[in-house]
Amino acid sequence: MTDQVVATYSIVACDLDAGQWGVATQSKYLAVGSVVPWAEPRVGAVATQAWVNPRYGPDGLALLRDGRSAEKAVAELTEADLGHAHRQLGIVDGEGRAASYTGERCIGWAGGRIGDGYAAQGNILVSGETVVAIAETFEATVGRPLAHRLLEALDAGQEAGGDSRGQQSAAILVVEKNGGHGGMSDTLVDLRVDDHELPLEELRRIYELHDALFGKTPRIEWITVDGELAAELQDRLAALGYHGELDGTFRAWAGKENLEERVDGIEHVDPVVLKALREAR
Repeated sequence: MTDQVVATYSIVACDLDAGQWGVATQSKYLAVGSVVPWAEPRVGAVATQAWVNPRYGPDGLALLRDGRSAEKAVAELTEADLGHAHRQLGIVDGEGRAASYTGERCIGWAGGRIGDGYAAQGNILVSGETVVAIAETFEATVGRPLAHRLLEALDAGQEAGGDSRGQQSAAILVVEKNGGHGGMSDTLVDLRVDDHELPLEELRRIYELHDALFGKTPRIEWITVDGELAAELQDRLAALGYHGELDGTFRAWAGKENLEERVDGIEHVDPVVLKALREAR
């Protein structure tokens, strides 16, 4: 068998109310994000690992797209694979149904757990407490954004023991129909740490940067730009070399800082953008 062992823990999950599906994973394996996570909005999410068969990703999504449930997709994928005893797989379908599969020849500790809208699984783990912590943390964070819940679940899994071989890479993928890049992409979050001593900490750092640049603050939390705040904005922009009408200089600065998706006129300002301007040097 020429496949590579991806000693991994992962969670596949969805938020049906938000219309989001996602996968998060960590492993003692280079670039785990290149093989484990797969997702398609309104279709489902797949994590393929252990003696990994990467075709489980696209083939699993194709089965879900054709109407198979998560459980049936897992059954069809593994029954057609001569190496299924070495595989591990988690799937959540478009209706939030979940299934997790661990072949009998996966290296211990190996196993999974399913719940409402999620499947958690891992192999070559310190113990089953890693999967328990992932599942319980995901269940306890209902109401928060899916990406946040996935990251919290990974952190909990690591704190409970994680991969018995250590850490190397991590990834998170979240999809939503027209949810990314100005409504022109289905990819809401797609971040990877391919090789790092503390991949979960680095993934969190990158995610927070991503959220600052591309996240959305509810409009009710935006700050009204009155005369005093307008003068402050003008002064701060001038100090950074932006001179002229406030609307134009504000947009120019925000564009340079990749914050343009958080700008909509100058009557109100996103607090994330205001904080960035106040900290700019």
